Amino acid sequence: MNLNVKLFIISLFISVFTNAQIGIEKESIDGSGLVDFPEGTTRGIILPQVTNNLNMTDTSAGTFVFDGASSKVKYYNGADWIELTGQTGASKTLLVGTEQDRSAGVIIGAPDSTAKGVLVLESNDKALILPKIIDPATNVKSPSAGMMCYDPVAKLVCFYNGTNWAFWGNIE
Repeated sequence: MNLNVKLFIISLFISVFTNAQIGIEKESIDGSGLVDFPEGTTRGIILPQVTNNLNMTDTSAGTFVFDGASSKVKYYNGADWIELTGQTGASKTLLVGTEQDRSAGVIIGAPDSTAKGVLVLESNDKALILPKIIDPATNVKSPSAGMMCYDPVAKLVCFYNGTNWAFWGNIE
């Protein structure tokens, strides 16, 4: 058998059986994260911005978007859209007419997926580790509408709707 063919087969098996983990601006992943971000950052994840989430079809459970019609961050639980930011925000960063083709996204953690999205994370034992930002309402100077992060001191998931921050977790 040709050496190149052997190397190709070996690399194919390695890629199939490797548990992919991605560190953004860091060399090691914390715990069992699928995607992880650096400590001390002031940059969060910007959720996909859609003109109106109600116009989305074939939506997968677990989808997060910034809805331009209501200027709110929303989550789809498989049956209903759940608002994660109580007050209406501002869609100043929404680009009208530039919605992403959700069927042509990037899949991390698996060779394919039935889920539709710009970024699909697939794993049975790994999860997304949100960017950790201490007090994002103070430390992120110019957040974009649809920004999402985790405050490790307050232990809150934080969403910015273009005007206000919303916080999810055990607020004491």
